[in-house]
Amino acid sequence: MPLPLWLLSIILGIIEGLTEFIPVSSTGHLIIADHFLQFKEALQSADKAELFEIVIQLGAILAVGFLYRRDLWRAINASDTTSDSGRMRTHLLIAFLPVAVIGFALHSTIIKYLFSPLTVSISLIIGGIIIVYVESFISVHRQKTELKTMTIKDALIVGFSQVLSLIPGVSRSGATIIGGMSGGMTRPAATEFSFLLSFPVMIAATMYDLFKHRDLLSADMYSMLGIGFVVAFITALAVVRWLIKYVRTHSFTGFGIYRIIFGGLVLILWLQGWIK
Repeated sequence: MPLPLWLLSIILGIIEGLTEFIPVSSTGHLIIADHFLQFKEALQSADKAELFEIVIQLGAILAVGFLYRRDLWRAINASDTTSDSGRMRTHLLIAFLPVAVIGFALHSTIIKYLFSPLTVSISLIIGGIIIVYVESFISVHRQKTELKTMTIKDALIVGFSQVLSLIPGVSRSGATIIGGMSGGMTRPAATEFSFLLSFPVMIAATMYDLFKHRDLLSADMYSMLGIGFVVAFITALAVVRWLIKYVRTHSFTGFGIYRIIFGGLVLILWLQGWIK
């Protein structure tokens, strides 16, 4: 017996909120959830299911905007480019540009050729191995850069690391955090910069996708979109607050191991023909 749409909206909103900002790939989890919950079948439309995922992603993004509203507002309005806020604005802009340019140029190609369980599973496994390697073999003594001591070079490293997240399953937060740490940023600094950077990047991408799917918005979808949006917002709010505290005393090794196991599961399900 299929679950009612309101319950599916809650479940998927929770999954999105839980996985968007930790380095485990929300895309991979939504692919698995969609298969077992038969969400596309319940909506009788793959396009409407995609629109729903765009809306709940927006809910998760706005949670970060809410938490960092003062930092973002100060960065936007900084009149002194040499102040902490002015330098943050510069670093966010520099880190934003690579994925904006490359993502816009390759968006259709990526959707056409890379959105598959095979790509997601391989990305999850390789990303997990990289996380474990960085946490195990790159000395924490090299990771000294804080947000206030970031340079343009640090912003470029994070920016080009973020380009990798265009590949489904890589995880935007995973790519930017591990990229920042590999370049010498402390774990908390890399995590917070990843959160701050997610707002302009994901708002731009989500607005673009929403515009493309605007014809699918209809009165019968408003309630489920609203439920999923609110649930994703609340869940992401809790996860981001928790993760900020977590990274001060814990590594990402556990997330790396989880990615390897989960990626293996996705690969097995795909090889068995259980997910397409």
